[in-house]
Amino acid sequence: MTSHVEPIKNELILEVARELGASIFTPAEIEQIRRQLLVRFADQGRTSPDHIARVLVESGLPVRRSLDPGAARYEEEFQDLLHFATLEDAEMCLIRLDELLRKFREQGDPGGEARVIEVAQRGYRRAVMISRNPKVDAAKRAEKAEISRWFHTWLDNPEAFFDWLELRKQAPDFQKRFGQRAPVES
Repeated sequence: MTSHVEPIKNELILEVARELGASIFTPAEIEQIRRQLLVRFADQGRTSPDHIARVLVESGLPVRRSLDPGAARYEEEFQDLLHFATLEDAEMCLIRLDELLRKFREQGDPGGEARVIEVAQRGYRRAVMISRNPKVDAAKRAEKAEISRWFHTWLDNPEAFFDWLELRKQAPDFQKRFGQRAPVES
C-alpha cells in the first residue's frame, strides 16, 4: 500500500541526493540523506536506509550497500533478491541465498559469503519490521513474522534449513494460519 506522501518523499530523497553530488551512494551517503530528511522535514522526513537505497537504485543512481569496496563486485548477484511479498517469494529468496552461499564457499570467497549473510540479515530485519508495523494488515504481518522466522532459522543453520522448512510447512499451526501451499521448485 503506497501512501500519497511516498512520491513526495521519494522526490525529497532524490533532491538531497543531488545536493550531495556523490558519484556512488554508500551506506554513509544514505545515512546523510536520511539525517537531512529528518532535519529538514521532521517526522514527515522519517524513512529507512533501505527505502532511500531503493529510491536511489530505481532512479538509476549507483548504490553500493556495503562499506567494503570489494563488495561492489557482488552487487549484481544480489540485485532485486530481497523481494518477498509472499511465503513462496521468501522461499525462492532463501533458495537463491543458499545457492550463493554454497557457491562462494566452494570458491573459497569469504567476502561473498559475508555478503550473503549481510543480505539475509537485512531480509530478516525487513520482515521483522513489517511484522511489527500496526499499519500493515494483520494477515500480512503474520506472514512477515513467519518469513522472519525462516530467515532467522536459515541464518542460524543454513545446512539444515530446507529440511526444517519442509517440516515447518507441515506443522498444524502453519497449516491453520497459511493453509496448504504448493511446493516451490528449486
